[in-house]
Amino acid sequence: MGCFSLGWIEQLCIWLIIVIAIVSIIKLLVPFLTGLIGIPLVAQIINIVLWAVVAIMCVYIIFALLSCLIGGMHFPVPR
Repeated sequence: MGCFSLGWIEQLCIWLIIVIAIVSIIKLLVPFLTGLIGIPLVAQIINIVLWAVVAIMCVYIIFALLSCLIGGMHFPVPR
């Protein structure tokens, strides 16, 4: 599957939807679970780590897209 083909864009969109859904579920569960434990600091730490992972994934996607544009490696998407 070549860069920027319709199949590639479809797989990228599906991958992004899955990541957004997982982040949303974690953001819902963390306050609930830490409320049961009674430690709000843990919720803040998990939230920071979660957004750091999302930011790293965004940087990876941006550089993979740039590499794809200049003819380098192909962007890996789940199949």
